[in-house]
This record gives sequence, C-alpha cells and structure tokens, in this order.
Amino acid sequence: MANIKLFIDLTRLNKPTGYMLLFWPCMWGLTIAYDFNNNLNQYLFYSFLFFSGSVLMRSAGCIVNDIVDRNIDKKVERTKNRPVASGKISVLLASIYSIILCLIALLVLINFNNYTILLAIASMPLAFSYPFIKRFTYWPQLFLGITFNYGLLLGWTSVHGDISFIPLMLYFGAIFWTLGYDTIYGYQDIKDDEIIGVKSTSIKFKKNPLKILIICYLITIISLITVGIIMKFNFVYFFLLIVPSFHLFFFQISKLNMQKPSVCLKIFKSNNILGLIIYLNLIVGKISLTL
Repeated sequence: MANIKLFIDLTRLNKPTGYMLLFWPCMWGLTIAYDFNNNLNQYLFYSFLFFSGSVLMRSAGCIVNDIVDRNIDKKVERTKNRPVASGKISVLLASIYSIILCLIALLVLINFNNYTILLAIASMPLAFSYPFIKRFTYWPQLFLGITFNYGLLLGWTSVHGDISFIPLMLYFGAIFWTLGYDTIYGYQDIKDDEIIGVKSTSIKFKKNPLKILIICYLITIISLITVGIIMKFNFVYFFLLIVPSFHLFFFQISKLNMQKPSVCLKIFKSNNILGLIIYLNLIVGKISLTL
C-alpha cells in the first residue's frame, strides 16, 4: 500500500485537475469535428481513448518533470516532499514507471487513424521538454499551453484525418487560456522561484498580473466566438458564452490575490469546471446544426 501511495503521489493521480485540463481540449476538438447525425458509439469510444491518454501522458509527464526538477523541488516548500525530490523513489524506478506509462499510452494511440498517430508522436518532444524551458525563458507557461492543448488538434484529426483553420483557431485560444491559468498557478511559488532562479510569466508580470490575464482571456473568448461564427452555430451558443466569460473575467481575474497561494490554487482548479462549461457550449453549438 505504501508503494501504491508513492506511485499515486508521483503521477499526481490524486490531483485530477491536471489530467482534466489535458482532457478537455481533446474533447473540444473531437466535438467540433464530429457529425452528431452519425452513431454516437465512435464519439464515446474516442472520448474514452482521449481520457485514458490524458491520464497516462500527464502521469508520465509529471514523472519526467520530477526527475528533471528534483534538485529544484528540494528548495521549494510546496514540492520538497515529492517522491523523487525526497528520495522516496529513485530516479531509475521513476524512469521505468514513465516508460511503462508511455508504452500503455501508445496502445491507446494506435486505435486512431495514421494521421493522428503521426501527429501525436510528433508532439512527444514538446511533452517532455517543458521542465527545461523555465530555465531559459520567462515564458514556460506559453510553451505549456502549446503542449497541453495539442490534444485539441488530435481530437479534430481523429475524425477528419487532416487539419484546418477551425481547430487551429480554437487551439490558438486554448493556448492563451493555459497561459492565463498557469500564470495564476505560478504565483503559489513565486518567492521560492525568484530565490532559486526559475523563470515564469508569474515573475515577469508580478507587478501587473491583470494585464497579461486580460489579454490571454480576451484571446480565448474571441477564438470561441470566431469558431462559432465559422461553424454557423445558432444564437444560443453565443448567449451561453456569457458563462465562461463571466468566470474568466470576474471570478479568475477580479478575485485574484497573488499574495495568497490558497486563492491562486482555488482559481487554478476552477479551470477544470471552465473546461467542462466550454465543452458543453460546443455541444450545444454542434447539436444546433442537427436541428
């Protein structure tokens, strides 16, 4: 039981917000691509595959992150007790776990078409290079957005077998959504990060966080509006966009207190619900096309 607990701590399986934030963009891409006049069995099957892949790849990514950051994590209050940093799990064993998870994820991936398989494999360098980015630039959150929302493109290609402007537009907005919420997340560790020399957008914009957050979330909402216009969703879709807009600009931005890590964490976790809300918005938009 102790080993199971260590594995869960290592892969963050007890913290579902991370893998759900990986999962929702997959569902956005799948939903805007799928023809709901067809049988739903394929949609449900692909949803299961994307959920499984999100859990597996996020878990593997967490392990790689902990291996690379083990010496940094020891110096940060929030992360010093992580299994690798604390020495409870060796680097070798953690590496084996990560390889096994990736192999299982590959078994999930081969259920998709060849285009999606190749596109997913091409993203692997992105998935495992994030821990290094924050050593060189103040924009690791932007890189995380590019990586974390890549599943949106895979959701589209799993149905169409090619790429087009529509998923790219939504992907662009999702990248800035992640840039915003991960900047908020970064304020939990800003004092420790500044001491040890780790870079982030949280540090870069610590004097004026509202500026970057407003820009990011405006881009997110504009991308959702643009996709709705191009796909000819009805007025209900656009009316319901009031809900994610309210959440982004009222709850996340106006309630932000970067001096209180617990508030930052609460706002960050709320993006799981926001991902679900946007997903439901897209479902409404797609169903309106079938009526």
